[in-house]
Amino acid sequence: MKLHYSIDSCAEIFEAEVVGSSLDIITHVYFDSRKIQQAKGALFFALPGHSRSGNEFIESAYKQGIRFFVIAKNTSVKFQADAVYFKVQDVLGALQQLAKYHRRQFSYPVVAITGSVGKTTFKEWIFHCISDKFKVVRSPKSFNSQIGVALSLLEMHESASIAFIEAGISKSGEMKILRDMIQPDYGIFTAFGKAHRENFANNEEHLLEKWVLFRECRLAFIPHTFADLENRLPINFQVCEAYENHRFPKGYSGMLGVLKTFLAYLQFEPEEIRERIDSLPTLALRMEVFEGINGNTIINDTYNLDLDALSEALIYQRQLAPEKKRIVVIGLSEKHSHERLEIERLISSFDPDEFHFIPEGKSIPWENFHQAVVLVKAHRDRAFEYEVARGKALKHRTIVEINLSAIKHNVSFYQSRLPKEVKILAMVKASSYGSGAEKIAPYLQHAGITHFGVAFADEGVELRNAGITGSIVVMNPDPEHSDLIIEHQLEPAIYSFEQLDEFITALIHRKTSAYPIHLKFDTGMHRLGFAPADKERVLAIVNSQPEVRIQGVYSHLADADNPNQNTFTQKQLAIFDSIVSYFRAHTSDSFLAHILNSEGSLRYPESCYDMIRLGISMYGYTENKALKPSLQASVSWYSSISQIKNVPKGDFIGYGCSYEAPEDMTIAIVPVGYADGFRRSLSNGKGSVFIHGIKCPVVGRVCMDMIMVDISSVTAKVNDQVEIIGVNQPMEVFAKAMETIPYEVMTGLSRRMHRVYVEE
Repeated sequence: MKLHYSIDSCAEIFEAEVVGSSLDIITHVYFDSRKIQQAKGALFFALPGHSRSGNEFIESAYKQGIRFFVIAKNTSVKFQADAVYFKVQDVLGALQQLAKYHRRQFSYPVVAITGSVGKTTFKEWIFHCISDKFKVVRSPKSFNSQIGVALSLLEMHESASIAFIEAGISKSGEMKILRDMIQPDYGIFTAFGKAHRENFANNEEHLLEKWVLFRECRLAFIPHTFADLENRLPINFQVCEAYENHRFPKGYSGMLGVLKTFLAYLQFEPEEIRERIDSLPTLALRMEVFEGINGNTIINDTYNLDLDALSEALIYQRQLAPEKKRIVVIGLSEKHSHERLEIERLISSFDPDEFHFIPEGKSIPWENFHQAVVLVKAHRDRAFEYEVARGKALKHRTIVEINLSAIKHNVSFYQSRLPKEVKILAMVKASSYGSGAEKIAPYLQHAGITHFGVAFADEGVELRNAGITGSIVVMNPDPEHSDLIIEHQLEPAIYSFEQLDEFITALIHRKTSAYPIHLKFDTGMHRLGFAPADKERVLAIVNSQPEVRIQGVYSHLADADNPNQNTFTQKQLAIFDSIVSYFRAHTSDSFLAHILNSEGSLRYPESCYDMIRLGISMYGYTENKALKPSLQASVSWYSSISQIKNVPKGDFIGYGCSYEAPEDMTIAIVPVGYADGFRRSLSNGKGSVFIHGIKCPVVGRVCMDMIMVDISSVTAKVNDQVEIIGVNQPMEVFAKAMETIPYEVMTGLSRRMHRVYVEE
């Protein structure tokens, strides 16, 4: 958001009674205290909720630094002397009034998108097709509600050339409010279905309510399915011919026809339109489809459980299952239990053979499903990935278990040792050190972390796809990934003049300005980074190019973890301080400075600056013996016994006959090998595992997919659990046996092994 409103302006917009005063400018808004990232200039709307009022979170927002609040006139709240309160009749109405006012500040076209299904899909399709020619503002995710539309409109800014705003309704009277906010120049109608139909007297009332959005716009594009109503349609409605594309189910021909017609209206040539539609991402890209047990096909769409997304998934399931049974499984969380009736009605309208609501704490009954297409949807907070994985036809018997509670404890430990204003940049590169960034990052975001670090752009895209909305810093951005970085609002670390020039060029081509970048300086480690002497030239370029703004200035310490030597580190810190001081004095950009890793932050707390980078210590691993008792290990590695064999004395075991049984012995074959990260260097007794708490050495050479271990002293059977890393064999012990460090062990854990996430 790039708002710029004074207290007086907001008071007039809201028609509010104001308590307190300030000369500061309001630049963005929040309504959820858990999502506060930047408190300065933020306006908090204490919105009423289904079960909890926003008033309950005013104090929390204040403690996080928020100083502007919109509250209901009858709210009983302690007024803080340094805060400003706008007292209004209707808090949601005030948010909508601000959105309406903000939208009027821009003259470029605003396109409203509505329909029973497909709003988000169409929005992403049109963005895909035109983003190289237009600077597009579009609704975040599926923001199309009374709140979501307001937030979407507040994303509008002067450098854009067109905006696409989703609008969704559930009852009569809502669309007029949305129309008055959006004031659309053009309209897109995707499809007409049964969602929310029970709240209207009949189909026509439902349809007419949706079309209220388009009554005053220049032109509205609607699908061919309404051709029989052409004589009754308003003069500004244009019926679009169907458009068939072999990559999409027939049910998408109407929406594709609208897309084709709208692109032609934007003056794209016919051949160009065909090429762009051919390159569209398919619905299946957002859903995972795989073969399950008992002949099932599983659609894993646990991305979210909003009604539009559910409708799209149900359409896709129906297309996928012309001959098979259709089963729908819903993981409804307790805090969303009030949505059950609406969800049930929507599912019933698709007439599946079965549907199941799985309460929290219960499992999907995969054993009861046979020869069916099973759609699994769930709220993100259900963490349904493990339940879905149980239904897969083929599963690796070796698992990596990640203890989320331990990670939360470790983060909290560092937060307790840092000044309140110092932020944490959570390093989740290399798939969060092998633990699965798509799971770890959302968990950390929910816990309040707002800044994340990755190595490459594709890792950042994965985080965006996993729902990360905060700052994502790309530490090693490749020049050819500039468009990918910009498209997904990632923040590149710039470390050379060539790279800076290439990225600015990419921004110019996309007509983008004030894009956040991080400047990396080499203060003595001699890896990536500008030389300290380059700071004047770097700043001169940045100041002359409106395309970029400085979001961060940082460096790396080479020897911060060494408790016996700090001379070199102090030299690096002094160099970095001179760089930061120079930028503070010569730029108006408000940037974050950071140089310390997790252990460095405890050894040099006076140099924390604005942020520290928390890496493997977040997972509980450190070389600092004094620190180790304060952290909790978060990664365990388990497998199970595939087979047990008796080996006579003198027989050989494994490849190369490198191990000869010194006596009669019993061995177990365990399905883990060097392809999983269990190195060949652990062969012939150098490595071991634990079974029932007893150490069992590796015998023979480690194979690609399995190891053999001596279980002569253990009473064991097939399928018994095998601990590779855990209570009996900690990560550091296992790493030492491999003659490496925990970093390499974690990042070497194969992705083919299933990750299980536990929270105590």
